[in-house]
Amino acid sequence: MMKFLILIALWTAFCFLHSFMITPFFTELIKRKLGERYRYYRLFYNIFSILILIPVVVYSSYIMEKPFFTWRGYLLPVRYLLLLCGLWIFHAGSRHYNMRTFLGINQLHAGVNHGLINDTGKIEKGGIMGIVRHPFYSGSFLLIWASNLDATRLISNTVLSLYLVVGTMLEEQKLIAEFGDVYRSYQKEVSMLFPCKYIKRKFKSLLDYFSTTTD
Repeated sequence: MMKFLILIALWTAFCFLHSFMITPFFTELIKRKLGERYRYYRLFYNIFSILILIPVVVYSSYIMEKPFFTWRGYLLPVRYLLLLCGLWIFHAGSRHYNMRTFLGINQLHAGVNHGLINDTGKIEKGGIMGIVRHPFYSGSFLLIWASNLDATRLISNTVLSLYLVVGTMLEEQKLIAEFGDVYRSYQKEVSMLFPCKYIKRKFKSLLDYFSTTTD
């Protein structure tokens, strides 16, 4: 039992630091302290996130047990489908973001830290962005739950899933503060993580098509 409490504590500490370091309160504080050197912050944040993730992953691997659930037999195609969908969502999402800015590289050259990480500076609604508002988080959900499950993995996946939801909601608040009613309108059109509104629209269009063809 103690090893799982330690695991939860490690994941909670990681999630807290990972989110807190990009809150407006903390980033504004760092910006005032660093001045022009703030352009290095995004790159530092990404490197630091990897470093604090390493002990969590190592400890998780150390206490891992024999899985009580494995994807096999008729479930194996489902696992491959989840993995492929997750990877496709990541790929589709990356086409709408400037990955050099996401990694913190562009900031080094431009000397500024961009608030929005796409090239247009506007909210994009095409492609995957018209299906879910946060494709990277959606893809993460599929990838983490496509794994075999033991107690360690189940706890890790549960904590990470909660963190993805909380992190997405925090990101939403920043986007509302940045774009106001434009983003609120986008929220009404497109689902946050799971494509419920997109499926509903497609289903309604299909029903309308059949109703017009049968009249």
